Amino acid sequence: MVQTAKKVGENRYRETFGRFFEEFTVGDTYEHRPGRTITETDNTWFTLLTMNTHPMHFDKEYAKASEFGRIIVCSPFTVALMVGMSVTDVSQKAVANLGWSEIKLTHPLFVGDTLYAESTVLEKRESKSRPGAGIVTCSTIGLNQDGKTVCTFNRTMLIARQGHSVEDKVNY
Repeated sequence: MVQTAKKVGENRYRETFGRFFEEFTVGDTYEHRPGRTITETDNTWFTLLTMNTHPMHFDKEYAKASEFGRIIVCSPFTVALMVGMSVTDVSQKAVANLGWSEIKLTHPLFVGDTLYAESTVLEKRESKSRPGAGIVTCSTIGLNQDGKTVCTFNRTMLIARQGHSVEDKVNY
């Protein structure tokens, strides 16, 4: 998590998070902390909120008869949580998410598991249409408490340059 403090007055500082385009280096990996232990309530709420009616996510008796023998975490929740975990490192200064690709769910995540995530910068380039921003692509992996990879994806973002962010405009 990138956290710094900027001086905003005499003996006064404000915390700030994230990286500007200039601060990304291809090949760098950011380990996102803290991890997040998934509760049954988390999984049920997300499942119902998104209208995912598959009983593998909220019916224990149904899930017992599956090859997993228990409820599995709703996969879009896993992706959303990994994205959220990465924000303070890779997209806090984003203008926009441009897309996700190559989403892979490689191992089930269960209620009670703890999810960790890390992102590696794959590429970085100037924006041709936005001089105040650049485009950064990261590969993010999610790991459970045993170090097993549960999910991977690539995410491309339009990231503000220093002096061109909303944060800069509103003195945030």
